Parts: sequence; structure tokens; C-alpha cells
Amino acid sequence: MAVSFAFLHLDMSVVMLLLLVIIYVAFISLGLPDAVLGSSWPVMHRDLEASVEYAGLIALIISSGTVMSSLLSVRLIRRFGIGVVVSVSVLLTALALVGFAMSQIAWMLLCLAIPLGLGAGAVDSALNNFVALHYKAKHMNYLHSFWGVGATAGPLIMANYITLSEGWRDGYWVIGLAQLVLVVLLLCAIPLWRKAAQSNNQVEEGHDTLVTNRAALKIHGVSLQLLVFFCYCSIELGTGLWAASFLISEKGTLASEAALWVAIYYGGITLGRFVCGAIAQRFNESSMIRMGAFLMVSGAILLALPVQNGLANLGLLLIGFGCAPVFPNTLHLTPVRFGKKASQAIIGLSMATAYVGNTLVPPTLGVVLKYSSFATLPFILLALALLLLWATERLQSRHTPSRDIQGETSCQPSLSK
Repeated sequence: MAVSFAFLHLDMSVVMLLLLVIIYVAFISLGLPDAVLGSSWPVMHRDLEASVEYAGLIALIISSGTVMSSLLSVRLIRRFGIGVVVSVSVLLTALALVGFAMSQIAWMLLCLAIPLGLGAGAVDSALNNFVALHYKAKHMNYLHSFWGVGATAGPLIMANYITLSEGWRDGYWVIGLAQLVLVVLLLCAIPLWRKAAQSNNQVEEGHDTLVTNRAALKIHGVSLQLLVFFCYCSIELGTGLWAASFLISEKGTLASEAALWVAIYYGGITLGRFVCGAIAQRFNESSMIRMGAFLMVSGAILLALPVQNGLANLGLLLIGFGCAPVFPNTLHLTPVRFGKKASQAIIGLSMATAYVGNTLVPPTLGVVLKYSSFATLPFILLALALLLLWATERLQSRHTPSRDIQGETSCQPSLSK
């Protein structure tokens, strides 16, 4: 209580700096569990006497939870405030991960997947909107690169423990306890969130007009933004899941080398977002999005060329670098394009669309590739990249300084760091 009371007397610049640090740490934490199930499941399923395919059902429940909580984020934040929503969401995630560590029967994982998904979706939508409203583009790019750090660290932590007896359980304990430490930090920081919101006339529990998901869908241009997110996630996840198989079957690449290039692809996304953060003061968000879309198109073309794997590897790297700016910068432009009052609803819809793409497109691509051949993968990625480029350009051409529901001109808030 003493710490929380002391926060109330801090200067606003200090408040925003502290929140930024907390958000960065939260996004590392958010990334930690995202790739852990895949890395731990080969051992987990044997210990729990579950089939290999059981992981797909767990992942489906997690994804369904993230979609649901993303769609509910605007109402939850209005009712309870962003500080409470983020704290409870991370607590749900932490308890679910600790539950994974304690599970003795496979069906328990299905129950625990519900809070794991619900927690991830709400915190993702809430923090993305807060950064879009209060900070410059460089911080949004850095934010998503920090998620990549967490997503990389999670499997490394699990790999370290999985070599030991009961190792996967210890891995989940470590990640779950790290989330619980973050919960304590977030609970102490709740007054900071409220002070930041009040200083921008965005009182979390006030009586301002609520922009519902249905109302947000009717706003001019929102459907184009949702198409951008669907195409983006289809490209990112589809490439990550099937690129190694493509390189092996079509380019004659060794399995170990193909796995390395997939890791380089994901490393390109993370590194690219650090670079975008560094150059954000020289290039605006729209320019970086356009550059990313062109890199995706170029990479898909290189993958499609009927040559040996040298150009294909380069194409894979270009797709990774191209993915880097699209997601964070499109999110950051949301309050500018559609107004601050509508941004939480639109970002929640955008994240839900992204999770739907994550869930449906990779397995659908697998079915298509099974009945055609892996040679069609580059052409599918090229078509998606061209559609994404068209949608981003159309969205940008339609952009004018908009007004939100109460007539407030949409612009960057004054608390940019």
C-alpha cells in the first residue's frame, strides 16, 4: 500500500517511464509460454500417456480463449480498468502454467488451457492499445521484439530442464513463478495506470461512450485492417510451420540445415523489430509497413524461383524481415486512423482476427500442400503477401484525420515518450 501511495505523487514523465518498463517486462513474460508447449510435448505426452495429436486440441482451446478475451477486452477494461485487467490476466496465465507443472492426467491440461488462453488474449490487447495511445512508434516495435525475446527464452528454459528427471515440470514451474513475480509488480503498479489514464481524460471507469465491437466493425476501413492482420498471421505462421518441409522436399536441403533456417527466419522477425524501433524516428509507420510488405513479396518470389536453395534461404530471411514492421506499426496507427475512443475495440478485433489466422491457416495450408505439393507454398505466400500489400495501401489511401464517436480529432496523445 505504501508503494502504491508513493506512485500517486510521481511526476507524469516518471509514471510513463515506469509503465513503459513494466510493459516491456510484461511482453517478455507474455512470450515465455507461447512456444513452450511445442518444445515440451514430446516428453510430456509420454509421461501423461497422451497421444501426440492431443497437443493440437490443447492449442485449439488456448487459441479459442485468446480470441474470446480479445473480443471482451474493451468491456473488461471499461469495467475494471487496464491495471486490474492486465494483473488478473497475467495471474490466470501464471496459475495455468503452475497447473501444467502439477498435472498428472492429460485431460487436466484441457481445463488449464482455458485460463491460459483467456489471460493471454486480454493482456495482449490491453497493452498493445495502451502503447499505441501513449508512446511513439519505436516503442511499439521494441515491444514486439521483446515478445520475441520471451518466445525464444521459453523453449531455451524448457530445454535446460527437460534433460533432468521430471524436467518439463520444473520448466513450467520456473516460467509460472516468473509470471507470479510479474503479477506482484503489476498489482503494485495499478495506481500508475489510473493516473496515466486520468491525465489523458481517459478515465477507465468514467461515463464516456463505449465503442462496442459491433460499432467498431462499421467504422470505415476497419475491415481492411482485419484483412491485414489475417494475411499477416497466415504468412508468419504458415512460413514458420511449413518452410522446413518446403526446403527439404523442393530444394534438397538437409533436415538440420532446414531447421536452422527456420530459426534464422524467426530471428529475422525479432531483429527486424529492433531495427524498426531504431529507425522509427526517420521513417513513419506507413513507410515501414510498405517496406515490410514489399520484402514479403520479394521473399516469396525468391522461394518460388526454380533454383537451388541459396536464393530460397535468402527469400525466407526476407520474409522474416518483412514481417517485422507490419504487425506493430499497424497497431500503432490504429488510434490515429480510427480515433482514440475506438482504438481498444479495433485492436481487440485485430488481435482476435490474428489468433483466428494463427489457428486455422497453418493446418489448412497443410491440407492444401498434402493434396498438391510443397512447390505451391511460395505461390500461396506470394498471393497472401500481395493481398496484404493491397490492403495496407488501400487502408493508407483512405486514411484522413478521423474523429472518434464524441467528435474528438484522432491524433497522437500528448504523453509520447
